[in-house]
Amino acid sequence: MKALLLVDIQNGFCPGGNLPVPDGDSIVPVVNRLIDKGGYDLIVASQDWHPANHGSFASQHPGKAPFEMGELSGQPQMMWPDHCVQGTQDAAFHPLLDTAKIVYVQKKGENPAVDSYSAFRDNDHAALTGLADYLKAKGVTALDVCGLATDYCVKFSALDAVDMLPGVKVRFIADASRGIDPAGVEKAIADMAAKGIETVNSSAIVS
Repeated sequence: MKALLLVDIQNGFCPGGNLPVPDGDSIVPVVNRLIDKGGYDLIVASQDWHPANHGSFASQHPGKAPFEMGELSGQPQMMWPDHCVQGTQDAAFHPLLDTAKIVYVQKKGENPAVDSYSAFRDNDHAALTGLADYLKAKGVTALDVCGLATDYCVKFSALDAVDMLPGVKVRFIADASRGIDPAGVEKAIADMAAKGIETVNSSAIVS
């Protein structure tokens, strides 16, 4: 059972959104080709779905500006602009993303007291989203991961997939992903490789 996980391909992370990843929207045609011709048995997606008072937002911390380090529930926390607030256009999937074949959407980041980069669990690892149980129940044996952003939500989702889905082969699709910081992307790929995650391009999947 071969599955594709699409991480946070939302308006908020594309140009014009509240937390845009450079060139983020350019992955949509690549992702659509993977959805259409990648031979996947199962396609799932994650969706950042924050309450308006989420503690990772700089606006919730007087004197803090976006992209400064702060603290959330006693842990170091990057302060983000308000983004992907529940029910807003910013939180919606990119309008050109082919969502018809997505059979399961895992919302994340709903607890205002903890951030949730990974599609599988909150950053404090205390609360699971349920995605791992869903994929296990479906009998997934191989999982390809792509989306936004490589150096945050994609990386942590892929690393958690290795930890939480024993025996499942996990790959990262580089050209179907974009990152915030080039150095961060390089480190993310190295971190994933250290856990046995292979980096591939879509050309290896769709001829």
